[in-house]
Amino acid sequence: MQTDVVKIGTRGSALALAQAAETRARLMAAHGLPEEAFEIVVISTSGDRIQDRPLSQAGGKGLFTKEIEEALIDGRIDLAVHSSKDMPTVLPDGLEISAFLEREDVRDAFIGRSVTSLKHLPQGAKLGTSSLRRQALVLRLRPDLDVCMFRGNVQTRLRKLEEGVAEGTLLALAGLKRLGMAHVASEIMDPERFPPALGQGAICIESRIGDQRIGPMVAAIHHAATGFALICERAFLAALDGSCRTPIAGLARVEGDALRFSGLILTPDGRETHEIGGEGRTVDAARIGAEAGAAIRQKAGARFFDSWT
Repeated sequence: MQTDVVKIGTRGSALALAQAAETRARLMAAHGLPEEAFEIVVISTSGDRIQDRPLSQAGGKGLFTKEIEEALIDGRIDLAVHSSKDMPTVLPDGLEISAFLEREDVRDAFIGRSVTSLKHLPQGAKLGTSSLRRQALVLRLRPDLDVCMFRGNVQTRLRKLEEGVAEGTLLALAGLKRLGMAHVASEIMDPERFPPALGQGAICIESRIGDQRIGPMVAAIHHAATGFALICERAFLAALDGSCRTPIAGLARVEGDALRFSGLILTPDGRETHEIGGEGRTVDAARIGAEAGAAIRQKAGARFFDSWT
């Protein structure tokens, strides 16, 4: 029976707290522990504090994890709960992703102020997003739109929409579902035409390598199929040196011990795109993702990246 309180580190947004609470509930159920056996520790990150410019200009994905990882390294928390799509491909020494929870819906959702779909936005309308991937995918479909910066948590972005800062925005459907807000989505984007961010919809748990107390505890709530899919997607991202400065999309699907991956890279204006696919067994997930990344890099050529990075 666990006696020491397990400290779970997380960002302080409503969505981050919902993800931490989901993790706690799964740990409670898996180990027969009461809620008081866990403490959720809120940690403010640079990504939360910087709101005046896109993450691509402020330092990339690590802005949402740096301070939480520092707390993990120095022992202020025992494990960290993250959105997988926010995780850099290279982790600090001594830390590892030790578990993935079962993946939620991977799709993006369009929310319109006065229209119900992306295609119905008026010519030249403003669409708000802070994601280069969403920007590029939107402009590929609607090059006439004016894409403007839209930072903040889910509630902040919806408030900006109501205030008329933009006529539409896109959010991860998984986040809306976890907040009980799926009803605000007016259009669910087809993942074939509008592929998700790598890791989208999946919660991951980060912990100290070799932690004999936490390792077995989180292993009990690891979802194997999600783990294989994310290993593949993160290998693809690593092969492309992907960050918030790179419009990259992709999705790995697992059925039994078979894995299928599709990936996409775009220029920020959506005018040039390159697609790649890969498949194999789940045990080869890392190789499938890495090979797809290397192949699409060769396919696009150095000029593709040098022209806009």
